[in-house]
Amino acid sequence: MAVVTHGSSKARSATPPGRTKVLKTPGQRLGDGLLWAWTLAALFFLVAPLFVIVPLSFNAGSFLSFPMPGWSSRWYLELWNTPIWWQSFKHSLIVGTGATIIATVLGTLAAVGLSMATFRAKSLLMAFLISPLIVPLIIVAAGTYFYFIPLGLANSLLGLTLVHAALGAPFVLITVSATLVGFDRNLARAGASLGAPPLLVFRKITMPLIAPGMIAGGLFAFITSFDELVVAMFLTGPGQRTLPRQMFDGIRENLSPTILAVATLLILFSVFLLTTMELLRRRNVRLRGIRE
Repeated sequence: MAVVTHGSSKARSATPPGRTKVLKTPGQRLGDGLLWAWTLAALFFLVAPLFVIVPLSFNAGSFLSFPMPGWSSRWYLELWNTPIWWQSFKHSLIVGTGATIIATVLGTLAAVGLSMATFRAKSLLMAFLISPLIVPLIIVAAGTYFYFIPLGLANSLLGLTLVHAALGAPFVLITVSATLVGFDRNLARAGASLGAPPLLVFRKITMPLIAPGMIAGGLFAFITSFDELVVAMFLTGPGQRTLPRQMFDGIRENLSPTILAVATLLILFSVFLLTTMELLRRRNVRLRGIRE
């Protein structure tokens, strides 16, 4: 005879399989509420300037004034018709693309090599490779400037691309290393046992599985390069201005609402990249079989 208890079946259906429902005390619920309130307050403090920049980019006046005298898209039209902004955007795009390619290749190779190697100085080498994340940019800019002068790479987009690649490679190294944590080595061993050379195993087996981490790291490297100013001020001249340097020079020389139009477009571009990275993160989670 089968006995069915309705209360126990409801309790089992309320909790997903493999999970245990934890009841929180009033103090824990209060702590969670305060944590959420503090997080939302900090987020609002960081995002609040965006609610000023975007409306001011549609200012009808010739100066940055609030409240605005009217609404207009004149500054977007001026941005469209000013060649220097397009030239600086082209320079940022060239440098960002080149730095991203170099950083993705070097960061991926370093991550794969460190994940397979076992030696005592592994942690020390990892710390050395991610050191560009913690070294102040002014030190990097000054050091590379004096190093590049004899090589003829100062005041050139090539020198800036190389430095931006060094700044972006740690992001690729970290994201790909995190992806390799859940990588099943037996898949690569199976490919090697069937006679595939190491390069073919990496291209056909390893790279497709770690591709979300590579792309996410590449996007971080691109954002780092596209948004970098300090090194660009040292290594670029008037003919190689990137977009951040052009914005800085515009603020210093002639404050115009056109800069806010550029800033608004950069905000939309950043939101697009962040959305792409989140989609890649979720795809990586699904590939690794992790339940969120």
